[in-house]
Amino acid sequence: MVVHRASGSIEHRRFTDLVDYVGSGDVMVRNTTRVFRARLLGTRDSGAPAEIFLLKPLGDDRWEAMVNPGSKLKVGRVVHVAAGFDAVIEGITERGTRIVQLRGDAPVDALIERHGHIPLPPYITRGDALADIERYQTVYARESGSVAAPTAGLHFTPELLADIAARGVQFADVLLHVGAGTFKPVEVEALADHVMHEEWFRLSEATARAANAARGAGRKVWAIGTTSLRTLESVVDADGAIQPAERETRIFIHPPHVVRGADRLVTNFHLPRSTLLMLVSAFAGTALIREAYAEAVRERYRFFSYGDAMVIL
Repeated sequence: MVVHRASGSIEHRRFTDLVDYVGSGDVMVRNTTRVFRARLLGTRDSGAPAEIFLLKPLGDDRWEAMVNPGSKLKVGRVVHVAAGFDAVIEGITERGTRIVQLRGDAPVDALIERHGHIPLPPYITRGDALADIERYQTVYARESGSVAAPTAGLHFTPELLADIAARGVQFADVLLHVGAGTFKPVEVEALADHVMHEEWFRLSEATARAANAARGAGRKVWAIGTTSLRTLESVVDADGAIQPAERETRIFIHPPHVVRGADRLVTNFHLPRSTLLMLVSAFAGTALIREAYAEAVRERYRFFSYGDAMVIL
């Protein structure tokens, strides 16, 4: 779906038609994060099943993690992931996640890679398969650290990237490691009360320079996915200039926020009451997004991570 903000018109195209909307000198910003095997499935001392869902490393083989069953995994409990690989519950955070210490007979990173599972979206009820290791990644994924894929990027193939580049478009990379908090639904009435989980990002001087040069030449900056847009919005200044940075962000983009970091957005169709839907509503306007989603339902578009795409111009 192609949504035109200026006219309010909506078109139905194939994703490969994206090349018809880019211009020479435009810059496309993409998130090169890679999903890692964040789900550790094991057993408690009783033999009952348990899960450790790794969120972010804290150093010295300690991680923040979500656990299941939460009522059973108290401080001091151990989850046996595999022979020679255990997770010890060391603490509970203010938001109810756990601090776990991973212990094993080999480097912990290697044990996670050997015994962990790809964290597929929760509405996919089957277990992960070997094909998901690559299928649930963008073709430009490089640096491991996300618990979910930046799924707008899943639509791109090497061939399409080459076709876009042939139009004179430059690709500029950012890195934002997607955390589970991105998908936490908004459950409060006042949006100001919703707290985003922090996510670590890096935007280089080269990417900032490319985006600012494009803007200066009257060209467009495209954000491939909501994670790329959140990164850009985390570093754009009051004058619309992109600044390089490397830190964590908790930015929550929702109406009436005015997006200054990007001019175009490639995204998927998101869940109701999600922060992602609120982000695209801030970008395109709530009324237009409601109209676009109603049209998507009528036309039987596929929603969620493996679904169809929307391009907002």
